[in-house]
Amino acid sequence: MERIEGVTVGLCSRSPYLRPLTLHYHQDGVQKSWDFIKTHDSVTILMFNSSRRSLVLVKQFRPGSLAAVNGDQPQELQPALSGSVGVMMELCAGIVDQPGLSLEEIACKEAWEECGYRLDPTDLRQIATYMSGVGLTSSRQTMFYAEVTDAQRSGPGGGLAEEGELIEVVHLNLDDAQAFADNPNIPKTLGVIFAISWFFSQVVPHLSLQ
Repeated sequence: MERIEGVTVGLCSRSPYLRPLTLHYHQDGVQKSWDFIKTHDSVTILMFNSSRRSLVLVKQFRPGSLAAVNGDQPQELQPALSGSVGVMMELCAGIVDQPGLSLEEIACKEAWEECGYRLDPTDLRQIATYMSGVGLTSSRQTMFYAEVTDAQRSGPGGGLAEEGELIEVVHLNLDDAQAFADNPNIPKTLGVIFAISWFFSQVVPHLSLQ
């Protein structure tokens, strides 16, 4: 996963995932404009494996993270960075680009493809819906929670190879979860930090009663 070679950065002329646009508007009588990107909404899912007492996360290389570290330096001045710089710890997630499927159905599909867990939409509990990347994209993300067991894991996960996905499933021990969330040296998304905080606030108190 971390063996990344031949890195170059170029302009994006066409993409099925995003479209750059400029919004022109008047605010309090002042003419303004704002550049933004039209992109898909998404779903994400926090899974707690009660068999292992662990949270199910995914680990994958995010090219944009590596590009951000290199910045806008000329190619010849950019340092050779390890692929590990762009590897992120995240929740299982996916974009909403399949008409006819509910958000719950898409979340279940991602749980199977990325993590190998078979879920039914009724297994899901909606945590929150919020706007992400409001300065650039303002896409909507919906987060779900599900409790799973080892018996529900009947596939390897790892994502879809035909779509270029290379995903590692990580089972984060519950005893280590808060330290993991608090550690600034572990590359992770804000969604992971929020989800762990929510889990300890809303789920753990009830687990301790069982």
